[in-house]
Amino acid sequence: MDHLFSGVLPFVLVAEERSFRRAAEKLGVTVAATSKAVQLLEAELGVPLLERTTRSVGLTREGEAYLSHAREAVGLMRAARAQAQQSQHEPRGSFTLSLPDILSRRVMSACSRLAQRYPALTIHLRFTDQLVHFTEENVEAAIRIGPVGDTSVVAQTLFLSRWVTVGSPSYLARHGVPRHPGDLKAHRCLKFIKPRGSAKEWIFLDGPEQTAGRAVPTPLSLDSNRGETLLDAAIAGLGLAQLFDFMTVDAVRDGRLVEVLGDVSCVASKVHLVYPASRRMSPRARAVLDPLKEELRRDAGAFTTPPAGKSS
Repeated sequence: MDHLFSGVLPFVLVAEERSFRRAAEKLGVTVAATSKAVQLLEAELGVPLLERTTRSVGLTREGEAYLSHAREAVGLMRAARAQAQQSQHEPRGSFTLSLPDILSRRVMSACSRLAQRYPALTIHLRFTDQLVHFTEENVEAAIRIGPVGDTSVVAQTLFLSRWVTVGSPSYLARHGVPRHPGDLKAHRCLKFIKPRGSAKEWIFLDGPEQTAGRAVPTPLSLDSNRGETLLDAAIAGLGLAQLFDFMTVDAVRDGRLVEVLGDVSCVASKVHLVYPASRRMSPRARAVLDPLKEELRRDAGAFTTPPAGKSS
C-alpha cells in the first residue's frame, strides 16, 4: 500500500505543532493513528523524518528538507479540494426567467456579471407581458409590473415605480417646457398603444399635495406598443413621453432626457419577483435572482429623488 500521500498531512501538522497530540486534535483522529501514519510515511521514504523524545518532537535533517516540499503539496491539495467543492456547488444548467420587455436593459448588466461568474450556467430570458404558466413553460421565476392576484405564487416587491414625463433637451428648447398638464395640448405626445388599439392616457396628480392620479387627455403624435420605442423616440427629440421611472433613469442622469411636470408625477406600479409557492427556490435560482434583485433595486433611490428636469 502506498502511504506517501496518506502520511504527508499528519507529518506536516506534527512538524508544525511539534506535537503528536495537537496534530491529532487538528486531524480529528487519535494520537496512535497520527503516529502510525507518520511511521508508515517514513518507512515508505526509507529515512527518519522526526526525532522523538518523551518531551518534544523535532525534525531530522531529512525531515527539514522534506517539510518544505510537503507543505507545498498540502497547499496544492487543499486548493484543489476547495476548487472541487466550489465546482460542486457552482450553479450550472439552465435557468429561465420571464419578464416584460421594458426591463430588458436593466437586467443585461446583471446577466453579464452572472455569465462571467458562473460560466456553466445558461440563462434563458423570455420577454412577455402575458401571465406565465410556470410548469407548462418551464419557467422558474418571473418579474411582473402591477398587482399580483394569483394565490398560487409568491410575490416579492422589488421596488415601487412612478410615472415620469420626459423630453429631450433639444425638443424642450424648440417647444418649451410645460408647466402644467394642461400645457401638453400644445406638445407632441408619444404614447403607448394598448393591445386593443387604444392609446394609454397619461396620469398626473391634481397637485403636489394629492396622492391619487387621474388621466389627462393629451394629443397623440406617435404611438407604439413597445415602451423602449417610445424611450428612443423621446431621446431622438420626437416629443414628450410618459414612462416608468426605471426606464428613464439612465437617460435623465446623463442628460439625454429631462423630466418635466415632476411636481405632479404619481405612483405607477409595484414591480414584483414572482415564483410558484409550491416550488422551493433552488440554489441555482438564488444565484441568479439575488444579483438580479440587487441590480433592479440599485437605482430605486434615484427614482424617488427630485426630478432632474423639475421646473423652477
